[in-house]
Amino acid sequence: MSSTRDFYDDLACDYHLMFADWDASTARQAAVLDTLVRRRLGAGPQRVLDCSCGIGTQAIGLAGAGYDVVGSDLSPRAAARAAVEAAERGLRLPTAAADMRRLPFAPSVFDVVVCADNSLPHLLSAADVSAALGEMRRVLRDGGLLVLTVRNYDELRRTRPASTPPQVKETPDGRVITFQLWHWHEDGERYDLEHFQVIPAGDAWTVRRRTATYWALSRPQLTRLLAGAGFADVTWHAPEATGFHQPVVTCQVRRAST
Repeated sequence: MSSTRDFYDDLACDYHLMFADWDASTARQAAVLDTLVRRRLGAGPQRVLDCSCGIGTQAIGLAGAGYDVVGSDLSPRAAARAAVEAAERGLRLPTAAADMRRLPFAPSVFDVVVCADNSLPHLLSAADVSAALGEMRRVLRDGGLLVLTVRNYDELRRTRPASTPPQVKETPDGRVITFQLWHWHEDGERYDLEHFQVIPAGDAWTVRRRTATYWALSRPQLTRLLAGAGFADVTWHAPEATGFHQPVVTCQVRRAST
């Protein structure tokens, strides 16, 4: 099983191929996140850290919507690509390679921290998740907002799917097919993922396989960990209500007593 960094370093050049239209998706996701941020913090402008920015799927959209965004990611290749992709679209997105458990930023410098696309469940223990949440809280100002998105693991732990439906992207060279196989551990909470991309190569196909492990955090588990890390007003937003592809969790740093 490869490390999480290896997984995303290798995927960085192909990540956009999982989307029918990556640019449209960045704009669509930013619109949902913008609505949730405005609902809690008002119009802004807000300073945002995307601490699992990847190649910029959320960060670029938010920068385009007027936010002052900084990106960080465990994968140096993904973070570097995010900065390049933003610059090609006329946007400023400074990025850094960083583990979310050890963020290289001063305390209380961000209004919003985003951790999207099921990134937090790469951490496989309560201690590691708590360390990451503690770092997110540390870099947020009092009253600052944390926005997480994760898979619907309450349902997935019940059904234990063995695979995901294939995603198909049309490219000038032909169709790219992406799908996943899931191998559940005996504890019923963690699973090994095999990520496949089938890419046209002339009259043949190239198959790219990458592996990672996830902790299928249930809603009660994550809610308790957020409360333990010092976040309040934990609210879950269903995809049916937001239009986002995953459940979204919002919560705020408890204001310092005066």
